[in-house]
Amino acid sequence: MDEQDPKNAYKVLILPSGLEFIARPALSLLVSAQQAQIRMPSSCRNGTCRTCLCVLKSGQIRYQIDWPGLTREEKTEGYLLPCVAVAESDLVLDVPDAISLK
Repeated sequence: MDEQDPKNAYKVLILPSGLEFIARPALSLLVSAQQAQIRMPSSCRNGTCRTCLCVLKSGQIRYQIDWPGLTREEKTEGYLLPCVAVAESDLVLDVPDAISLK
């Protein structure tokens, strides 16, 4: 898969702000948001501190690490860590503290 091919990019909608960005399969959701000048809460960037914890409302993701800092129950309830998550489809995320830096 060509990671730079626009066909391999996914649209991410952030609620409740309505902000949108494009996520590429090679980049974490956090990095993709930052490239679009959207700030989401973050700290460690490796899936342990949980500062970036948010909710996946729709879509599919995969993790860049084997076991991110989430319980099975949190995963089942839709929680995710965007610092180590990659989009595999268009997504809707609930990130109340996300802001545009534009």
